[in-house]
Amino acid sequence: MGRLFVLSLEGKIYSCKHCRTHLALCEDIVSKAFQSRHGKAYLFSKVVNVTSGETEERMMITGMHTVADIFCVGCGAIVGWKYETAHEKNQKYKEGKSVLERVKISGPEGNNYWVSHGAHVGGSDADDA
Repeated sequence: MGRLFVLSLEGKIYSCKHCRTHLALCEDIVSKAFQSRHGKAYLFSKVVNVTSGETEERMMITGMHTVADIFCVGCGAIVGWKYETAHEKNQKYKEGKSVLERVKISGPEGNNYWVSHGAHVGGSDADDA
């Protein structure tokens, strides 16, 4: 395996809760109204220090999407997914954007997000983006 290059971000940062690798900036949040199988999630216009898994067709609350899970380059933990293709016209704004699950990240103030007991355990997608 080659040398690992990790970008360091400045400002209000979201990072991997396991290894603290920087993942995104607060200013790149598109929506906080997303839902994952583990609870709340945020849609970001830009994330860094992640690798993508295989793309797959996934039925979500808002319809069929082509997505790829994304993994932290620091520790390999799955931290969310990236939208490759949205099949519904009104969902096209998601294409190329990434979702980070709150339970898998630390917030700008260093706080961790935990799974709430009332978390939805079904599919993953936006409540009302």
